[in-house]
Amino acid sequence: MQASDLSDESNWAGGFYELAIELATEGDDAVGDALLAVWREACVLGCFGPEYRTAGEGPGGPRRRLVGHTPVEPGAEALERYPHLHGVVELADGETIVCGASAVREVDGHDWLTFYLPLGALATFDTRVRGYPFGPDGGRASLAWRGRIDDWLAGIGIAVFPELHFRLGLIGCEAAGEVSAARLAEGPGPKHLGYLLPVGGGMRYQPATA
Repeated sequence: MQASDLSDESNWAGGFYELAIELATEGDDAVGDALLAVWREACVLGCFGPEYRTAGEGPGGPRRRLVGHTPVEPGAEALERYPHLHGVVELADGETIVCGASAVREVDGHDWLTFYLPLGALATFDTRVRGYPFGPDGGRASLAWRGRIDDWLAGIGIAVFPELHFRLGLIGCEAAGEVSAARLAEGPGPKHLGYLLPVGGGMRYQPATA
């Protein structure tokens, strides 16, 4: 199994470790612009819409099986057609891994663009990921491997901020919407998240501590 294999369903298992960007403006154009900026800055190879086929019933309803990928141009139209977009990216340490993006639209809230690395793929080359974020594989012990991923994702967010001027960036597992810029104005957010905070026209990175 290779972490860069788009067709290997196990790479997409276990949830997403992501950079979630709370956009300053709403709508398809804003989400599409954010996707293009992040895709470019991360140097993602390819952009594909995943195709699924129903494969029987499971405890939670119909099971889906990944059957292929359709090449698409990254942007608002692709995000409208596919809930998730997939690609391949090289991490700072040279490891190549599948990645993805999605738009999160909150009811009576703001739009988010998430750029993520699937935990299943991360676990193929780092055994410390294991069952994160649950049990003994979660918490402070996981900072040993999360730190380098967090720094890499933060670098992407900092680089695209002058173009997007987003409200907030969150880094962590399934981070989108866990806390908002408005909520942070009232008090500190969860310690297990990393934060990209607009300050004085620039961006401050606050790493996770738990």
